Amino acid sequence: MSPRKNYPKNRRPKNNDEDREINPSNQSFEEDENGLWTVRKLTGSSASKPYRCPGCDQVIPMATPHTVAWLDGEEDNRRHWHNACWSKRNNRGPRTERTRNAPRY
Repeated sequence: MSPRKNYPKNRRPKNNDEDREINPSNQSFEEDENGLWTVRKLTGSSASKPYRCPGCDQVIPMATPHTVAWLDGEEDNRRHWHNACWSKRNNRGPRTERTRNAPRY
């Protein structure tokens, strides 16, 4: 493990990449066959109420880290996903619903 580097406030090392864009938020963009998605990763401390994940149809409890995603330009249609459900959303098969008396295999 490297030792910690404490720099005095007036003598911090200078960054040579001053022209690069810095994104202070945890927001990114992902593109798939449905279009361009705006994706925001939320920490557990910022999740203040439960949501239902559209991937698995299960409740995301309060204070659970998860992903919020929406298509570009449709911010009113935001959806809250489990992190694993969001990463596997393109690998899911069609949802099949069985009747009450159907076998489980």
